[in-house]
Parts: sequence; C-alpha cells; structure tokens
Amino acid sequence: MAGESEALRVYWRPGCSSCVKVKEFLAGLGVEFDAIDVEADPRALADLAALGVRTVPVLVRGRQFVFAQELADVARFVGREVRLVRLPAPELVERWRTVLDAARRHIAQIPAERLGVRATAGRDRSVRDLAYHVFQVPDAFLHAVLDGREDLASVYNAPPPREVRTVADILRYGDRVRARLEAWWAAQPDPSCAGTVKTYYGEPPLHHLLERCVWHTAQHVRQIGAVLARFGISPDRPLAERDYAGLPMPNGLWE
Repeated sequence: MAGESEALRVYWRPGCSSCVKVKEFLAGLGVEFDAIDVEADPRALADLAALGVRTVPVLVRGRQFVFAQELADVARFVGREVRLVRLPAPELVERWRTVLDAARRHIAQIPAERLGVRATAGRDRSVRDLAYHVFQVPDAFLHAVLDGREDLASVYNAPPPREVRTVADILRYGDRVRARLEAWWAAQPDPSCAGTVKTYYGEPPLHHLLERCVWHTAQHVRQIGAVLARFGISPDRPLAERDYAGLPMPNGLWE
C-alpha cells in the first residue's frame, strides 16, 4: 500500500448503491477521503483508465487502488479491522424474494411517459435504465455463479437492449431473471454458500456475493420508491424496516 501521507480518493457517481455505502463506511471508520464524482469531473474517468480501472466505486491512494465491492477489502486497504456480521444465506435468499416482489410492484406503477426522465440529478440514468438495472443485479449474480463470468459490472452496467422500451418489457426481463434465480437456489447443493466465486475484484465467498447483491437490489428498490413519490405516486406496499434488518444498507439514497 502507498504511504499514509498520500490522500485517499474515492471515485463514485450519484445513484450508485455501492458508492453510497463505501462513503458511509469510511466516514463511520473516521477515515478522511476526497470524494470524486466521475459524472461531474471530466478528468476522473481518464485518471481511472490510467490505472486500468473502468468501474466505480474504487479507492485510490497514489498508484494503489482497491475496488470497493467488498467492505472487508476496503477496511484492509485503509488499515482498519472490522467485524462484519452477515445473515445466513437462506435468509438472504428469502429477503431477495421479498425485495424482488416489491421491485415488480413498484416498477409496474411507473407511468409510461416518465420512463425517459432522469432518475436522479447529476447522473445520466433514466427511470427506465434504473428500473431495468434492478433486475440486472441478480442477472449479473447468476452470470457469475452459473457461467463463470467475472466482470459483473459489464452485466449490470450495460444499457437496456433497444427492444426493452416499456414497463411490460422490463417486467418480462425481471420475471425471466427471477425464474433463473429460483432454479439456481433449488439446485444449490450447499445452502450455506460456503464456496467462492471469481469476480473482477477478487474471489469472495459466495455468501458474501449473495449478501452484496441482495442489499444492492434492495437499495435500488428504495430508489424506485423515491422516484414514484416524486411523481406523486404512493409505492404499492413498500419495503419496511424489517425487510432491511440485517442487510448492510446505506443510510443515504443517492449520494
């Protein structure tokens, strides 16, 4: 790791769930850092590209960096010890079902004429893109665990295909992903998910990747609920605190 005298930089973008989480995590540890919004700073992506990095969030100190997908990796990078308590894998799967049910209800409420508006200020992501992204997270998980695809970010950051234009199109995609997820879990030989899975940021335990994808999905469902509220629409049976309990959810919604 580079010298402690070099400033720690966190590259992030608005609406990114992992970005919100890692900034809160570092602040909770009392670690000082410079937050660099890659959407607002035109030099930021070039700086990351020079390091061979194509996605955020990422922590950089000097020429050293760590992807901020696994908080244990973040803690080691900044020289802190943390103890992370995780829900058992079967409970995480049950939470994921609850979250995806809510996602389907809320996305079905999005008015067709609002799909093209921005989901949040400061980022060029439409409501359509965000709604589609909710289901890209479990899709990326399945690509990793079933197909051995390590670059999860290339799956969940890909724009929706041209043929996905309507709310119904998004929901059909979500239903296909949900069916594959249920089939994966039904065939899972080890319900503790104790094995490992290769990703672009390392080889974490499958249990850890499962947890990350569950809360990542849940965070975006919260965002969809906020978008509906902005449109003057009450989300249908929104998720409650009991649904988030035990998940490492960020406090913030967009930043």
